[in-house]
Order: sequence, then C-alpha cells, then structure tokens
Amino acid sequence: MQSHQMTHRLPDWRAAAMAGVAGGVVFLVLDMLAMSLMGAGMWAPTHMIAAIVMGPGALASPASFSLGIVVTALIVHFALAVGLGMILGLIMAPFHFDSSWGMASVVGAVFGLAVYLVNFYGMTAFFPWFAEARGWTTLFAHLVFGIVMADTYLKMEVEESDRGMSAMS
Repeated sequence: MQSHQMTHRLPDWRAAAMAGVAGGVVFLVLDMLAMSLMGAGMWAPTHMIAAIVMGPGALASPASFSLGIVVTALIVHFALAVGLGMILGLIMAPFHFDSSWGMASVVGAVFGLAVYLVNFYGMTAFFPWFAEARGWTTLFAHLVFGIVMADTYLKMEVEESDRGMSAMS
C-alpha cells in the first residue's frame, strides 16, 4: 500500500501527453455518438469546440460536416486534452495516485468531474453555448475521459529511476 502524501516526484510527461490523447479520442467518440443519438447530429460537438476559437458563427448548421470546423475542433480539442493530461500527471505522480488501477481510476473520475464542472458551469461565462451541452451524457463522457487518461497514464508511465537509466544508455 502506497502513501498518498505529496512527495517530490515529477510525472512522466510523455505518458501524460499520450494519456491526454487517449482520453481525448474516447471522449470525442462518446460525445459525437451521444449527440447523434440525441438527434443533434454527430458533428455538433466539433462545432461547439471550434467555436471556442472561431466564435459563435461556427455554431451555424451544427449537424453538417465542415472540414475547416472539424480541423479547428481537432486542434483545439487535442491541445486541451494533452494539457489536461499534463495536469493530471502533475496530480497523480507526487501523490502516488498511480499506485493501483483502482486509485488511478477514482482519481481520473474525480478529475473528469472537475473538468466537466469547469467547462459546463465555469466556462459558460465565456462560451455560453456550452450550457446547452450540460447533462448526464456529457458528464458520463467526462468521467470516462478522466478514467481513460488516468489508466493510460498508469499503463504508459515509466518510473523516474527508469527514465534516468534509459537517458544514460
């Protein structure tokens, strides 16, 4: 049983970035599937994400495919996902939350919940269209996002001592 007190331990940045990508892929697929099943169209999430940088005009015709909107959404979405993976790594490593699958999954779910609350209650001051996406399906996608990120980080992580040894060889 590991202690969960904070220690000076840096995350594995590569694992954190890859965890963000993995969580981002799963989240986007779940969100697109949910929006499609709810009748909003599978491209609706890409329009909402792209509107972060393109403005509310990107929200026109949310059910339609637009290459510019999809590319913009993917860039924004994965930049945020990698950044969130790095933040999760900064939380997991020093507190040894990567000591077991159960602990990692719980921390990931809590992290996903926190991201959901920030995105859909805090960020609505800047991006009011996020309020429309509040609900159990989006919450579920965020919980899975956090769990996938945490578990991927745990699986891919290389211990600091091992990183030092591989750098010397």
